[in-house]
Amino acid sequence: MPDEIENIYICASSDLVERGRGVRFPLMAWGDEATGFVIRHEGVLRAYLNRCVHLPLELDTEEGRFFDVDKEHLVCGRHGALFMPDTGRCALGASAGKVLYAIAVMEQEGRVYWQPNDYFRPVVA
Repeated sequence: MPDEIENIYICASSDLVERGRGVRFPLMAWGDEATGFVIRHEGVLRAYLNRCVHLPLELDTEEGRFFDVDKEHLVCGRHGALFMPDTGRCALGASAGKVLYAIAVMEQEGRVYWQPNDYFRPVVA
């Protein structure tokens, strides 16, 4: 396995309000450029690959808007599938039972970072 990559900065902790707008960040997913996103739900940071499991499209049609109008589920803005914020599991829609790809995140000293792994790597400039 290649050398470990350090955690990658996403945003300030204060940018993530409970059930508010998410923050997108660039990454490589299985060798292709993509985006991830991080949200705060029930006080916990959750991050996922910004790609619906039904169709390979980003969830947010308006940048950073991942929650539905009731702020209870993550929603695919393309076809309305609803996902549980804490697990990424699709609760309603064509993707029912499938799960968004989770990305490890951490919060330290008022800053939010994502943790690369074998599948999700930083974008190389």
